[in-house]
Amino acid sequence: MKKKLARLPVAVGAAVAVVASLAGTAAATVVTPAAPRAGKLVQVGPIAEHGFPAWYRDSNGVRLEACTTLDDPLCSTLPDEVPNPEAPVSYPDNFPGEFFYQLAGADMTLNDGTRATIGLDLEGAWAAEQVREGDQMVFGRVRIRFDAPEGQRYRITHPYGIDDIVATDRGVNMTEDVGITPGAFGGAMNSRIGPFLKWDPAVAPAAPAGYVGDPGVDHAVVGSPYNTNFVRIERLDPATGAVLGQVGFTNQFSVQGRYATNAGVDIDQATYTLGSDGTGVVEVYATSEPDEVIEIVGNEALGFRGTRLRGSNGHYYGRFPVAGPVPAGTTIEVVNSSDQPVARKKRALVDVVRITQADYDADRQTLTVDATSSDRSSRPRLSVTGFGAVGNSPFTGVVAPPPTITVTSAAGGSATVSLLGSGRVFRPGAPVAAATADTPAIIGQTVRLDGRASAGEIDTYRWTQTGGPQVTLADPAAALTTFVPTTPGAYTFSLAVSGPGGAAIPVSVTVDVTAAAVPTADAGEDQTVVRGRSVTLDGSRSTAVESYSWRQVSGPAVTLSSATVARPTFTYPLQVLPAVPGPNPAYEPNNDPVVLELTTRNPAGIAVDQVVVRPQTEALTGITVRYRTGNNEWRISGNTSLLAGQRVAAVLGSTANGRVIGSPATVDAAAVFSIRTTGPAPGAVRTITLITSTGARQVVNVTVTN
Repeated sequence: MKKKLARLPVAVGAAVAVVASLAGTAAATVVTPAAPRAGKLVQVGPIAEHGFPAWYRDSNGVRLEACTTLDDPLCSTLPDEVPNPEAPVSYPDNFPGEFFYQLAGADMTLNDGTRATIGLDLEGAWAAEQVREGDQMVFGRVRIRFDAPEGQRYRITHPYGIDDIVATDRGVNMTEDVGITPGAFGGAMNSRIGPFLKWDPAVAPAAPAGYVGDPGVDHAVVGSPYNTNFVRIERLDPATGAVLGQVGFTNQFSVQGRYATNAGVDIDQATYTLGSDGTGVVEVYATSEPDEVIEIVGNEALGFRGTRLRGSNGHYYGRFPVAGPVPAGTTIEVVNSSDQPVARKKRALVDVVRITQADYDADRQTLTVDATSSDRSSRPRLSVTGFGAVGNSPFTGVVAPPPTITVTSAAGGSATVSLLGSGRVFRPGAPVAAATADTPAIIGQTVRLDGRASAGEIDTYRWTQTGGPQVTLADPAAALTTFVPTTPGAYTFSLAVSGPGGAAIPVSVTVDVTAAAVPTADAGEDQTVVRGRSVTLDGSRSTAVESYSWRQVSGPAVTLSSATVARPTFTYPLQVLPAVPGPNPAYEPNNDPVVLELTTRNPAGIAVDQVVVRPQTEALTGITVRYRTGNNEWRISGNTSLLAGQRVAAVLGSTANGRVIGSPATVDAAAVFSIRTTGPAPGAVRTITLITSTGARQVVNVTVTN
C-alpha cells in the first residue's frame, strides 16, 4: 500500500527535544524497552546548497539522503509541497515545504475493524512553514493514530520502542517531534528514530538497488534497535496496566529512503596570512567522507589555481599562495569532485587572531588585552568584545570581568581565551545584625528574642539586657533565645554579632510586658470553597496568645500545613469517585463541611473557637442520558455550574453503589462533560447517578432507544 503523506503542524520551540502537543492528543508515556538499545543515528552530513544536511548516517553505516525531488518515484516529495510541480525542484524558489530522509510506517486493521496508522519518520521542514533561509530544521517523528473509546489504555510496541497511551475523546492521536530547533540538525539524533528501517533481505523480493525499499509495496523490515521489527497493539487495564489482550499486529511496513551516493563537503575554516610585503597563504580546513576528491576552485584575484586538498579519515587540508591584499568579504570555493553533481561550498576568508595577553588585575580593576592579526599588511583593527579597540593601555573600571575574552578583527577573524586574574583574595565583609521579639507579652509567657535574620558570615551572637526588670536569658550566645518575665515593664536587649569580616553594629529590641490576661480565640469567618482548592485559616485576630493549636472536628479528613501557627492552610479534598468498573457496595460520597477547632493558650488560661469550611454548591444542568440497545452504547452529557476541571462519574442506578458506566469524564473549559462508551447494559434499571469530584450528586432518568 502506498504510504500517504499529510501535512501536520509542528510546534517549534527552543528545546532540542520536545513533544508537539495537539488538540485532543492522547496522554502518552514513552516506556523504555527491557532490551538495551542497539543502534541509533550517529552523524549529520555536510550542509547542502539548500541549507539542510546532505545526509544522515546511522550506527549500521547506512547513509540516507534527502528525498526532495519529484522525478524519482522511490524517493519523492509530494507535488503539493512544491510551488510549481511542473518545474524542476530548485532552491529557494521551487523547493518543497517538507521532505523526508526516512518515510516509514505501518497501516493496519485492528480486530474490531478500526484502522490504525503508525509513522516513523526523519523529516525536513521549515520552522514557519515557508521556505526561508535560517528556518531549516530536521526532526524525528513518531506518530500513532486510531479510533478508540475515551479512557481506554493501550500499549503500542513498534520498531523504535513502546508507547503507553490513554485515549481521549478523539481516540489515540499521539505525535512526538524531537529536534525542531531551526539549524540544530544534530537534535534529530536525540529522537527515537534510528537506525534506519529497510526491507528485510531474507524476505523476497529484494529492495530496488540504491533504495531501502519501494514505498508502494509493504514488506518486512530490519533495523529496529530493539529487534521489534513489527507493530503490536495491546489493550491494557486502565488502572493496573495489565494486558487485557492483543488487538492488532503487523510486520509489514512501507519504507522510503535513498542511499546517499554523494558525500558533500563542509568548509570548517578558511583563513589567510599576509606578510608586510603583501604576499602570503590561504589555509583551508574541510570535512567530507574519506577518500573524496576535495579541491579548491582557482581564484585569479587571489593568485592561485584549482588545487586538490590533502585528506585523512574524512579531514582535508590545503595551503595556497596569495599575492596582494585580501579585501573584506572575499570568499573561496571548495568542491567535492567525486560527487555527481559536484558539491560546492563557499566561505569567506578571515584572518587569524591570536590573543597574546588577557590579564585582569582585581586590585586596580583593570583588564589588559593584547592580540595580533595574521594580516601584517593591512593590519586590521582589533576589538575586545564588550570593551573596545585593542590598544596600548588597559581597560579601566572593570569591576566584574567576563570569564573569557573575545577579540574580533575587522578582517573577520576572532579568537577567545580564558581570562587570568591577579590581586588580593576576597574575604567576607562585616555582618549585619537584625533582631525581633515577641511583643507585647504577658507575665509568665516564654518570650523569644530572635536574631536569625542577621545577615552575613556570623561566628558569634551575644544578647545583653540593657533595661527593665532583670531576667535570665536561656542562652545569651544563641541566635534564638528566650526568657520568662515575672513583672510588668519594658524590657530592652541588645544583640551583637561578629564574624571573619568583623563586628556588626549592635541593634536593640524592646519587649512590653503586661499583667497576665486570659487569651481569646478567633478562628476566623466561616468559608465556602471549591473542593480541590487551597484554604487559608485565620486565627490572627485572637488576643494574648502564647500558643495556637488547631484540630479537625468533623468532615472529610484534611492535612494542615501546620497545627501550631495562626494562619495554617490545607487543600479541601476532592470527592473520591467510585472505582471502575464497580459495583462498589461500600462506597459512600461525603460532601460534609470541614469543621476545625482553634485552641489558644497562655499562662492565664485557654480559649476555644470553631470555623466551618463548606464545599461550594454545584448544580448539574442540561443533562441528557441515552442508552441504545442496538449497539449497547451510552451517551451522557451535561453542564456544571463550577468551572474547576473536575471529573464526573456515572453509576447505574439511583445509588452510588452500582456499576460504573465507562470512565469518569473531565469537565472542559466550557463547563461541559460527556461520557460515550459501550456497556454495561442497564437491564430494567432506568436511572443513573452522577457524582462529581467537587461534591455534586444527582439522579437522572435514562432514555432507552434501539
